[in-house]
Amino acid sequence: MLDKAQANLELHTRSLALIEKAQKGDDQAKEELVKAHTALVKSVVKRFLGRGYEYDDLFQLGCMGLVKAINHYQAQYQVRFSTYAVPLIMGEIRRFMRDDGAVKVARPLKELYAKAMKYARQYAADTGREPTIGEIAQALCSTPEEVSMSMEAARKPASLQAPLSDEAGKPLALEDCLGATAEESDKAIDRVLLRELLASLEPRERQVILLRYFMDKTQSDVAKVLHISQVQVSRLESKILKRMRQAAET
Repeated sequence: MLDKAQANLELHTRSLALIEKAQKGDDQAKEELVKAHTALVKSVVKRFLGRGYEYDDLFQLGCMGLVKAINHYQAQYQVRFSTYAVPLIMGEIRRFMRDDGAVKVARPLKELYAKAMKYARQYAADTGREPTIGEIAQALCSTPEEVSMSMEAARKPASLQAPLSDEAGKPLALEDCLGATAEESDKAIDRVLLRELLASLEPRERQVILLRYFMDKTQSDVAKVLHISQVQVSRLESKILKRMRQAAET
């Protein structure tokens, strides 16, 4: 365990030094960073296979997202570079698929994005500064993860530098540490994808899944919390899981 943690720390420290050089125009440092995080890009890319696109094309898109992460990462974000890079890698692929008609943005994410932007504009007008994603999430009774995902899902290809994107580094709030190994990266990316699926659910549906699979509650326990019958919980759970499986496959 100590060796693994040490490897992660060394990768992060080395990445910080290379990022600083790359942002000053050192192409060799940028190339070294891309090479060091190739496994991370591959881990993301394989989640999008089987949708009618060539692996090499998706890999190139993933690398483009990685380069954008290199260009915009700041140490003060206080998350590891690999953590920051994952949504940008995924976002680059998704934007391409969305433009090609293969990816549709879930309605709840669209609605959350609209509310977030409305709040951000009003906040900026009142205070003279842009709110952080954490502040937006708190105001909307949401989470930084959900707000970040709604902004990423709604963002158009030409607006990577949209307002609030500077704050996206820290509040992306994915796992605070992606592992140095492919297996660890896979697990972290699984968590990202799961959060996206959860964000697409209605509040009560999300509560059912969280209680059942994250808090290990029985269907009877959930029924008491929601004030419905155990049979209703069972039907609701089956319907939700079916929809989540369908969403994961599209």
